[in-house]
Amino acid sequence: MCVKESRNVDNKKIKRRINMKDGEQQTNWGGIWTKQKLVVFEKYVNAYLTIMIAQRKNFNGWPRSIIYFDGFAGSGTRATFKDTSQDHISLEDLGIQEDESQLYQGSAERVIQLEKKFDEYYFVDKDKDVLDLLKEKLKDSRDTFNRCQFVLNDVNEELKKLSNKLSDKNKVALVLLDPFGMQIKWNSIELLRDKRIDIWILVPTGVAVNRLLDKKGKIKSMKVLEDFFGLSETEIREFFYKKENFRTLFGEEEIIKKVPQSIHQIAILYISRLKTIWKYVTEEPLVLANTKNAPIYHFVFASNNESALKIASQIIESKT
Repeated sequence: MCVKESRNVDNKKIKRRINMKDGEQQTNWGGIWTKQKLVVFEKYVNAYLTIMIAQRKNFNGWPRSIIYFDGFAGSGTRATFKDTSQDHISLEDLGIQEDESQLYQGSAERVIQLEKKFDEYYFVDKDKDVLDLLKEKLKDSRDTFNRCQFVLNDVNEELKKLSNKLSDKNKVALVLLDPFGMQIKWNSIELLRDKRIDIWILVPTGVAVNRLLDKKGKIKSMKVLEDFFGLSETEIREFFYKKENFRTLFGEEEIIKKVPQSIHQIAILYISRLKTIWKYVTEEPLVLANTKNAPIYHFVFASNNESALKIASQIIESKT
């Protein structure tokens, strides 16, 4: 893959949504980012189920099983989180107010309460207490609860199992991966190649990835970045840094500079990587900003179905 070419191809389209340097605040995105994400996702789930259920009626019962997979199904009530890939991040760091944190809980509840139903639901989380709390919340949805599996495990392991399950051509899946940080490994994403999957991924562009990209290129967590992007150190450095030579009284010196608009560039690179797995990926994902209007996530959609991309893009464009 030539990461330099991918930046040139996609740069103009995403730049219409983000026009800032590192540290600058956006002015065209307001409101609560968690609510924006949930509204967009719920609208897509409704459209997805409508189409898949109609297709089943028209094509001799295919697909036999429509699966929903939520890789980070926790309640969202954790005030802080810690993983090995980055420094300690709190809700305050994300710009999430105390009353806003409750909105983050909504994806599982919203999906399970929809009138149209999936045949199988998989709710995955590494935290037993959080998963138990979610199970308690959903148990009143009796007709749907029996279709649910609550899985205590790492999402990367469960994505492998999902990939194997989808080897059955009679199964399709809608996947939601919305971590706070960089827990998703690229080699897990690659396992979904050629599977009948529509996927939404919350990419932690501003809150996590950008923090690891040191301004002078002194990256301490390169392995984390390599695992996240599925790229070598050389490719990552070529994409995010440039060398400049300048003359001093003591001769010529070389300095390394981080590319401008690095959060924007992170989104471009991840989208280009997704295009190696799926045919259709949102060129202009949903940009999620905190209460200070600083971009922290990009909510990206991918599919092998062109009509699905059109629906997702229209929903993102409307945002509400």
